[in-house]
Amino acid sequence: MAEYMKRIIDGILTEYLEVFGAVLLVGPKWCGKTTTAKQQARSVIQLQDPAKAHEYMKMIDVNPSLILKGDTPLLLDEWQTAPTLWDSVRTEVDNRNSSGQFILTGSAVPVDNSRMHTGTGRIARVKMYPMSLYESKESNGNISLEALFNGITDINGISSFMRVEDIAYVICRGGWPASIGKSARASFLITSSYVDALCESDVSRLDESMRNPQRIRSILRSYARNVSTLATKATIRKGVIANDQNISETTFFSYLNALERLFVIEDIPAWNPAIRSKTAIRSGTKRGFVDPSLACASLGLTYEGLMQDLNTLGFLFESLVIRDLRIYSQHLGGEISYYHDRYGLECDAVLHLRDGRYALIEMKLGSREIEEGASHLRKLKALIQEHNLKEPSFLMVITGGQFAYRREDGVLIVPIGCLKP
Repeated sequence: MAEYMKRIIDGILTEYLEVFGAVLLVGPKWCGKTTTAKQQARSVIQLQDPAKAHEYMKMIDVNPSLILKGDTPLLLDEWQTAPTLWDSVRTEVDNRNSSGQFILTGSAVPVDNSRMHTGTGRIARVKMYPMSLYESKESNGNISLEALFNGITDINGISSFMRVEDIAYVICRGGWPASIGKSARASFLITSSYVDALCESDVSRLDESMRNPQRIRSILRSYARNVSTLATKATIRKGVIANDQNISETTFFSYLNALERLFVIEDIPAWNPAIRSKTAIRSGTKRGFVDPSLACASLGLTYEGLMQDLNTLGFLFESLVIRDLRIYSQHLGGEISYYHDRYGLECDAVLHLRDGRYALIEMKLGSREIEEGASHLRKLKALIQEHNLKEPSFLMVITGGQFAYRREDGVLIVPIGCLKP
């Protein structure tokens, strides 16, 4: 058995189990939810185990509480295959009145999710992502995101050992645990198989609807072509129609909804501070995948192909950075948004913490673009000051370069290969 690679979410899961009766661990399939949950579970029910699934379902039909017996924390893996378990877990948590009773894992949001009791105060929801560069040991972790928020910005001289070629490789490979340590060809096959499974079965099985695999592929390709952009859904649908004349708007939106419920696509909302009229600030979402490798696989882009398309590499680099920032800031309650207005002022990411602090961040793969990114950050900070709003904790340009430093204007230049939580 391969040695378990520690995840940042391990500590978060421990904290939540100390407070809540149950923890729901959600995220895309293959990101490591079950393996991570097993590190802390004392008993396990795998509801999709072919040898026991029928028996489990009969028990749940007769009396759901029967399946909840076992040493705690009890792991209910892929619980959404039996949605009635949700209310049973909630009731059992109330009856036991004790923390750390259950861990639920799920790779999809159930169809009748809106009709289930929220579980507030009883079941905490934690989002899990594929592995970050720090977890996969590509980032040396010499610059802490939390330390930057705490004012520790002495980063001059810190360096990354990642080159642009390495960044292109990890973008294509993704953060899937099964891909770590594999060759570029092997990792591409793994991610391609992920997309194949999505198109051929996962999306249809989600709500037992027969969906056209070619349409799903076409939607994923169109989404991938627009990753890290403000393309409207109408624009993405036009890209699909180029290959599928018969897809209606209703069908298109139902497919997108399925991909969201499977944690495949995850868009970035707009930040709307009170500094300009709502008509001046873009309010649409920026398109994104939960992992940049899914965009590569959807487009059929190999490592070699990506190295020949630096424009696409730049957009996917932003997607990679967003993934890692989400992971690194989870224990701080981090949320990501972006800023863009009709005057051309933009900021790739605004990272907000639950305590109200925030940072303005640009992503620039090459060193030639750093000045442009720093200029955007300074102008947005000046606009914030002009309106007497709370100022950002720091301004940062995350790059694909090797060296970290603090500019004279205070903007931090940080290689992606140096970051950690």
